[in-house]
Amino acid sequence: MSIPLAFLGTILIWSTTPLAIKWSSEGPGFIFAVTSRMLIGTVGCLLLLALVRGKLHWHKEAVRTYLAAGLGIYGAMSCVYWGAQFIPSGLVSVIFGLTPLLTGLMASYWLGEQGLTPLRLLGLASALGGLMLIFGGGFNAGHEAVLGMLSIFTSVTLHSLSTVWVKRIGAGLPVMTVTSGGLVVALPMYLLTWALVDGQLPTSIPDKALASIVYLGLFGSVMGFILFFYVLKHVEASRVGLIPLVTPVSALIIGSLFNGEAIPTVVWSGTGLILLGMSVYQWGHMLFRRRTPPVVTQEEQA
Repeated sequence: MSIPLAFLGTILIWSTTPLAIKWSSEGPGFIFAVTSRMLIGTVGCLLLLALVRGKLHWHKEAVRTYLAAGLGIYGAMSCVYWGAQFIPSGLVSVIFGLTPLLTGLMASYWLGEQGLTPLRLLGLASALGGLMLIFGGGFNAGHEAVLGMLSIFTSVTLHSLSTVWVKRIGAGLPVMTVTSGGLVVALPMYLLTWALVDGQLPTSIPDKALASIVYLGLFGSVMGFILFFYVLKHVEASRVGLIPLVTPVSALIIGSLFNGEAIPTVVWSGTGLILLGMSVYQWGHMLFRRRTPPVVTQEEQA
């Protein structure tokens, strides 16, 4: 597989996912939409796991890992689908751009990874300032918009917490196995939620909603996962970190072009502060890294 194409494919899928989430809920409702997506994604992942001759393990650490991943999938996706009803799709991607920062904060506390340096605190302050700027614009847009943004931020928090929890367990399972196991845990919770809250199959599903559900099930949940980890395997981590910097902007543009979503200046300003904060948080230390002078041997001096 071409690495540049895999890189671009990951950006494209991540950029179009928020709009597809919004479209998939128009008609059948967000609970049916997310449940259908997870059903398709679970079947797809299990089939792919069988094709690569993988399997689900059921020892204690594996079950704990599936539980951590599954609860994260259920909580995070439920919140993002509910919140996406009330805000532009591009704004969903902007708020999700905070994932590396929140994950880094949690990892420094629970995993003992690199802590908060002054530069990281500066980057965090910039990102939070951008988020508050967007929230301030949301108050002008109405109460529901604020609730929608809070729901998306809750989704980001749950996703980051789940990621760190899986890492803390440290079961050493293949990524495909973890994803499949997490979906196996999450799917019954989605089916139960749908049965209790709705329980009715829609009499008709708009073509756009149906196409979005299938797209999210196959590409958003399966192909996006494959492409991302293929890129992660073959590309430096610093370059992979560019993906969450690109997708918020591209998602805003896609939402504006294909869904007629207005992008106020305050959203662009807040997005810029968030991306600046992420950049400083991830790579700010490189600006002040002291270069060690090369060692000159006696032979070279002669």
